[in-house]
Amino acid sequence: MAQPPNGCFLQFPEAVSPEQPQHHAEPSRGRRTPLLRGLPTTRTIEENAPAGVSIYTFNVTGSPLSSGVVAIHPTIVNSNPLTEAFAIVPAGDLVYRVVTTGNPILDYETMPKCFDLQIFVEDTAGRTDLKTLTVQVADKNERPVFWGNMATQTVRIYVLEGTPPGLIYRVNATDPENGELKYSSLPESVPFQVLENGDIISRKKIDYEKDPHCYFLNITVTDPEGLNSTRTVNINIINIDDESPYFTTKQRIYRIPEEQSPGTVVANITAKDPDDEDSPSRLFYSIQSSDTYFSINPSTGVLQVTGRIDRDVLPLQLHPNISVIVRVEDSPHGGHSSEMEITVIIGDINDNPPECNPSTFRKEINENSTAGIVLLDLRNSCKDIDADPPNNLFRFTGLSGFGSNNFALESAESGRLVMAESIDLENPSNPGVEVYSLTVRVQDIASPNYSNTIYIYIRIKPVNEFFPVFSSLSYEFNVPEITKVGSSIGKVTASDADRPPSVITYSIIAGGGTKDYTNAFWINPINGDVKILARLDYETTQKHFFTVQASDQEKTATASVTVNVLEVNDEEPVCSPKFYSFQIPVSLAAGTNVNGFRIQCQDRDSDPRSFRYFIEEGNVNNHFTFSPVAGSNTSQLILASPFDYESGLDMKWIYRLRVYITDDNLLSAKNKATHLVKTGTVTLSIRVIPNPTTVTTTTPGFTVVTKRENLYLDSAWYVPFVTTLGSLLLLGLLGHLGVLLARWLCARCPPAPRADSTPLINTPDKKKPKKEVALEMIKLSTVFDGEARDPVTGKMYEFNTQSGARRWKKSNEPLQPTAAMQVMSSATGNSGQETDRAEVPIKKETSEKREEPREVARPSAGPSQAPGQDRVKVLKWKEEPEDRKLPSTAQQPRQ
Repeated sequence: MAQPPNGCFLQFPEAVSPEQPQHHAEPSRGRRTPLLRGLPTTRTIEENAPAGVSIYTFNVTGSPLSSGVVAIHPTIVNSNPLTEAFAIVPAGDLVYRVVTTGNPILDYETMPKCFDLQIFVEDTAGRTDLKTLTVQVADKNERPVFWGNMATQTVRIYVLEGTPPGLIYRVNATDPENGELKYSSLPESVPFQVLENGDIISRKKIDYEKDPHCYFLNITVTDPEGLNSTRTVNINIINIDDESPYFTTKQRIYRIPEEQSPGTVVANITAKDPDDEDSPSRLFYSIQSSDTYFSINPSTGVLQVTGRIDRDVLPLQLHPNISVIVRVEDSPHGGHSSEMEITVIIGDINDNPPECNPSTFRKEINENSTAGIVLLDLRNSCKDIDADPPNNLFRFTGLSGFGSNNFALESAESGRLVMAESIDLENPSNPGVEVYSLTVRVQDIASPNYSNTIYIYIRIKPVNEFFPVFSSLSYEFNVPEITKVGSSIGKVTASDADRPPSVITYSIIAGGGTKDYTNAFWINPINGDVKILARLDYETTQKHFFTVQASDQEKTATASVTVNVLEVNDEEPVCSPKFYSFQIPVSLAAGTNVNGFRIQCQDRDSDPRSFRYFIEEGNVNNHFTFSPVAGSNTSQLILASPFDYESGLDMKWIYRLRVYITDDNLLSAKNKATHLVKTGTVTLSIRVIPNPTTVTTTTPGFTVVTKRENLYLDSAWYVPFVTTLGSLLLLGLLGHLGVLLARWLCARCPPAPRADSTPLINTPDKKKPKKEVALEMIKLSTVFDGEARDPVTGKMYEFNTQSGARRWKKSNEPLQPTAAMQVMSSATGNSGQETDRAEVPIKKETSEKREEPREVARPSAGPSQAPGQDRVKVLKWKEEPEDRKLPSTAQQPRQ
């Protein structure tokens, strides 16, 4: 095996060993003998070689036994890799050539770079030989290749006329060697070019009617070594319906005599559509003006007479000219169109007596017209239709009317009305007449001298000689910032010296905008009234400037307008917090800042000292106020007076305060009535918490029974503690003082017996010595006369406004009346005689309480006793003798 430099492997046939004997006669068939001279070898051929290119030539050497005759000509029996790109052809006597077949064409970029061709040959003696020819494919710089349709044909590109300049097509090509390609185009005169990246762009907007309809563009692509390929692009412009048809008929005025029969052709109107330049135009004709005399064929454009035309009756008597507006369209529905006005002049025939047609003339001339100019030629309008003279001859006389001295007839025969002197409307001596009414008599020369009166109205048209002048070069309007949109804020006026005064229109030509609105102001074009279109804001813009223009349709003048935005109190105070809810104890002292609450306000257009605070709603009994009430942007909520629930003055436990904050503190009383005052609101929800429920009764020698219900939060433990402690101390002191006072009174001033008193004990007639017995009872009756909602559980509970005792409210239980307490005592004197029973009320009771039986009730056994029941405790007991009987209702209390 041998390996050539190009990497292809060559396999040579086995050589005959020299030690082997040589047999020249009748060798065995199939033995290899060196018959191929010049092989093996390596050759190179360029890619893209066409069929028949010779690659290598070699000879076949015949053996003496074969007489130089080849049984099997040299043949490529194998190739590595497989290919049919090569073949062996004879080139002479035992001379052969390896050539290309062209199937396939050798390509360096897409095919193997070399091929090993095994060539086999056999002579008639049976000797064979097999050698290898290595063919290397050499790279060759190839021309660029176009892709797509451009590779095989001329590409047609269709472009709509009117297409804006830009990309219309992209050419794609590749270089077999992967080189960078560049594109170019010819000719350069066409409105198209190709960029270096292959984009074909148009350099202008093509007009089908003005530019060529087809362009040929030669596109050349060139590789880095200068090889190129060229293809042609055919660019066709597609016509679109973008042009309006135009009339080719130049004549605009036509004359026909009166009394023409229907169907008479008046004119043949023709038109052409630029979009149909290469084909007959299909156009549609119609008459746009209201006309009863003529009609037009919609396809041919022939204008015909359709009705009777009488020159001697109105309106043709005064106006013999008929204007017909003819329209031509390139589509029957909404296409492009053009219009042309045709004037048909109707000629008179001599079939009536002479008359002036028209008999009334209206002429408009400019003021300051030069004297001597001809205004009217009456003879052209007045005719005697008689055919023979002198009946058709007439003259003009008797020019009269107001201001006729300004006009004159040139001569009776000519009938020309001329200016006698110039008229200046601005001249103070001018009577100010705009329309002069004149009469001229037209009279036959011949007898019987028929005549008609011609009426001539000459209107003096004012000439715009002067510019408008504003009443002021600059206007300044002061506008409050709360002025409603659409309101008038001022007015500008302008006039000029022309007489009569010109109609002046107003407009805003510059300025007048804000950051949010392009036009914040509007001016009435008729009267110059200026209105606002957007809300003005002093805090954003204090002044607005714009320029107004006055125009009399020909001349203009300008003036500047300044709008001063006046500050108005249009911003409400904004306070924080907006809503607040808290709880306060019922024992809160007056003058205390409630819960540390502080309100802070701000206002974009007010001084911080302008705020004023007041409670509008919910401040029952005026318990709350603010400090300071005015002059600051911060204020504290103060308890102005303490709560009084015990006397019934206060009943509400929840206060919902609606606080108003106004910004009028710095305004005087007079200014408050005229200035705008804004109000902010804050809502406060205040819950008053009663004292903890604690009932304590303490006296010397008494047993105190206390029931407590703690409805406070755990964090507020100190409230019931302090309340209970204070109550215990106060009740103990009062009880001690009460006992001392009662003993002193009993010792010093025993009460006198009453006549209606009943002794507590029924004694027999025989009196026995008794032991002193002292019985004191205190009746405690807890009455719940108030109710509130527990802030933790949300359940309703009842409470005593005096003692603070609480209990959960039952669903259908009404409030109890106010409780009372009664103390009863009885004793016997030292003399052994029984004293009458004394009844001393400690507090006033209702009539029902006074009528209660005077019995000693058994005290409650524990805290389960329902609130409101009497609690009785035997405070002191001294045993009597056995014969002493107590009332049956008296029971011994539990120890």
